[in-house]
Amino acid sequence: MRTPLSVVIGAGGTGGHIYPGLALAEALRRADPDAVISFIGTERGLETTLIPAAGYRLHTVDMIPFDPALGAKRFLLPAALLRSGAQARSVLRTQKAQVVVGMGGYPSAPAIVGAKMAGLPSVIHESNAVPGRANQFAARLTEHLTVAFDGSRAHLSGGERARTVGMPIAASLAALDRPALREEARHAFGIPEGARVVLFNGGSLGAARLTAAAVGLAARWRDRGDVHLLIKTGPAALAETRRKLIDAGVGNAGPSHGHDAGAGSVAQAVPYLDRMDLAYAVADLVVCRAGSATIAELATTGVPAVLVPYPHAPGDHQTHNARVLSDAGAAHLVPDAETTADRLAELIDPLLADPARLAVMGRAADPGSHARAADLLAETVIRLAGQPATTRELTS
Repeated sequence: MRTPLSVVIGAGGTGGHIYPGLALAEALRRADPDAVISFIGTERGLETTLIPAAGYRLHTVDMIPFDPALGAKRFLLPAALLRSGAQARSVLRTQKAQVVVGMGGYPSAPAIVGAKMAGLPSVIHESNAVPGRANQFAARLTEHLTVAFDGSRAHLSGGERARTVGMPIAASLAALDRPALREEARHAFGIPEGARVVLFNGGSLGAARLTAAAVGLAARWRDRGDVHLLIKTGPAALAETRRKLIDAGVGNAGPSHGHDAGAGSVAQAVPYLDRMDLAYAVADLVVCRAGSATIAELATTGVPAVLVPYPHAPGDHQTHNARVLSDAGAAHLVPDAETTADRLAELIDPLLADPARLAVMGRAADPGSHARAADLLAETVIRLAGQPATTRELTS
């Protein structure tokens, strides 16, 4: 009787690490429907809600961020790694894990440490153009490295042996046909007839700078019927944003999930977007941060963008991420400090007035291997686990 494939994925903190981990889990299940897949994270990140909601078991360990801003607490990092690594090793034994995957972010480091302690094969995936501290550390503990962007190799120990597989994204985005889904998307969000749509996406938790600029832009465009702003605020800022939109006379409260909210108004605010395929299908232009998952999704789906990198990202990696698209002509890069309603109006107005130019931007992005990345990474995991791959072997 064949032993079921058992994989433990370390992923947590923000959606930028969790969603690629979920995309990998989805690909592993496609390759082996009997696979046993679980996650390691902490109790502080979005993994506590996103991973169980996707139907996977989450094991939590005690770990602190790889963050110099912790001050004196950063000296506790070695002890925290040993403690959380031992906790992860216990999880791996309980799960009878055959291979461990670290998707980056501090919650994934204990998974790789635990694998080293348990003598299990492991692989890391680096999603950013400039690797984070957790993966820079974890790369020293495994021979198997994969990256989303070629440029990451130079920043990882042993990076010359890393394989570029792209960024794992959800199957619904990898195969997205925007024109075919557009009418359903417009109906789902209640977009007024003839209005062009600008999507503001601040990431998993929202972005105060983008939300403020969006509200200001909505007020500026309050008398226009040819544009509609869809603003993802994150749960914490939803009520205040909706109040500001109502006070400005440019939006309404709408239901909590945002669908069918704001019909006939200039703007609507939603806490999150559980159907990113609909969001990308409805958008003529996206204004967003430049996390690696977002960059991969934009490149794959062909949505033109205005990118506002988070200025405090370690190593300024979001700016490096953004340049992958801006250098190709698929996006405009605007520094966070310059992101105001006036600056965005100056940039967005000519774009919305020129659909042909938006179409050129959408075609300029190189989708690379992002649409296949989850399957490519799954092949590597299956090979390391000693299981027969169901699709072609990954080559260097």
